[in-house]
This record gives sequence, structure tokens and C-alpha cells, in this order.
Amino acid sequence: MYRFKPLLKQTLWGGNKIIPFKHLDIQMDHVGESWELSGVKDSETIVADGKDKGKSLNQLVREQKDMLVGKENYQRFGDEFPLLIKFIDACQDLSIQVHPDDETASRLGKPRGKSEMWYCLESEPGAVIYNGLKKKITPEEYKEMVDNDTITDALARYETHEGDVFFIPAGRIHAIGAGGFVTEIQQTSDVTFRIYDYKRKDKNGNYRELHTKEAAESIDFTVLPNYRAGYEPKLNEGVQLVESPYFTTAVYDLTEPMTLDYSELDSFVILIAVKSRGTLTADGETIVFQMGDTVLLPATTEEVKVDGTVRFLETYI
Repeated sequence: MYRFKPLLKQTLWGGNKIIPFKHLDIQMDHVGESWELSGVKDSETIVADGKDKGKSLNQLVREQKDMLVGKENYQRFGDEFPLLIKFIDACQDLSIQVHPDDETASRLGKPRGKSEMWYCLESEPGAVIYNGLKKKITPEEYKEMVDNDTITDALARYETHEGDVFFIPAGRIHAIGAGGFVTEIQQTSDVTFRIYDYKRKDKNGNYRELHTKEAAESIDFTVLPNYRAGYEPKLNEGVQLVESPYFTTAVYDLTEPMTLDYSELDSFVILIAVKSRGTLTADGETIVFQMGDTVLLPATTEEVKVDGTVRFLETYI
């Protein structure tokens, strides 16, 4: 089992939820993101303890290869870890964005696209998420709405509650509103096309760069009746939230011990504690597993025993 030092990113829009959520004994303001598990170049997370302490995530992949990530994953992704895990705390409205799919990203000179999901944590009352189009618009209308500050009128808007889930495939317009606090699971990619930023200026008085043209090439203009992922919460069993080519994610809400069997799974597994506290036991080791923790299980791990009253996400490829 591997735990990593979080990469805390201070931003103009960051809030004050991440530090206490992760039980960190430090003083930092405006922490907008905690990168929990990252193989992104120049933003790789580092093993926090154990015999591999100090090694980067991608170094572990290079050394252990399919023993860490699984045979098919290693053939598919090579020495780069394929998922990026974050906590995001938005004290202000984040910009309206879209991510390209792999094909569009390649055409635009980017290594890969980005599909992702959000699991909503305890957010501020009235916090909203924009996800998807609520009405049909053309690419020409999209550009006009960006220019005349009405693009949010075309977006589906959801008041967020703890436990809400949103899958955001590449091409879907989205944004986190002020007060939103989420866990994000995504492809390892840092490519984002900013569509609209509320005409805000940075500390130097400049507007942030928009990527209207690139975004127009990336947007999926399909309209769906609902963009919130529906699921029925259950105690003491896994409930699937998202299944995609990029990751499969379930939530567990445990009040009694459970053993998770991964003996037939050819993949690493990431466990993300989002509420309360317990312990994990695997491969002869027992560790504390509490709200705000992210743990990586190598593909060689066959089973994990979870004790305690704890809610966590499980994700793998």
C-alpha cells in the first residue's frame, strides 16, 4: 500500500476546506487543489513513507511496471501512471471549461484528452455545478454566447449535495461554482480549454486567456435530459458510480468489516476516504485510513480488509 505526500496548490479562487479535511497540521490559505496521486510531468506526487519513501509515482511505475499497474494498463500507458486524483475547493466560481478527447487532443498537439468525474463532498449551501448543455446550440451560437456573456444560460445547473456524482466525458462543458468541494478522478492530463471566465482580471489587471477556438473543436453539443449520475446508496456493499474506458469507480459506505477481493483484477486500485475513519490491512500491513486519505494498492494486491466506519471511493482501470 502506498501513500503519497499531497501537492497543495494555492490559487486565487482556493478556499479553506482542504487542510482540515485532510487533517494537515500546516497553515496555508487559498488552497484550491490537493493533488493526491499524480504522474503529471513536473507535478508528480512522492511516496510519503515505507521502503519506497521519496520516490515519485512514475518512478514506481518504471521500476515495478505491470506489478504496480497491471499488464494491460502497462501495455496501454507505459511508464506514466494513467489516473490523476484531486480534491478541489472552489471559494469562487471556476471558469467554464471543456476538455478534448484523445483524438482532438492529438490533433491539437496535446498528449491526450481528459475525461473525469466528480464526487461531491460537503459543500457550501447553495453551491452549484454546471455540467452539460440544457438546450441545443450550434457552434456559431456558442461563440456568440461567449462574446455576449450568456453562455451559462445554455448550461445545465445543479445545486450540489454531499454524495452527488457527475461524470464528465471529454467534450462536455462544465464548471464548479463558488462553495463547491469535490473529489476529482481523471485521466492523467492537464489539458483544459477555458471557455468563459466571467470577465475577471488577474492581480495584474489582465483577463485570463480563453481558448474559444480550441474549445469549439472539442465540445460535444449533444443535449441529455440529466447529467447527474444516479445511484442508490447502500450500506456495507460496493455501489458502482461510473464505468468508462478510462476508470471504473464505486463507493463503499461501511459500518462493519469487509474484505475486498482483487485476485481477478488486472489493475492497480485507488481507495479515497471521503468520510469518517477506519483501517486497511493488506499484504501483512495495517494502516489508518481516514477522511482525506488516498491509498494506492499495487496490482499484485489480492485482497484488502477494511475495518471501521468509513465511506470511501474505489477506482481502477
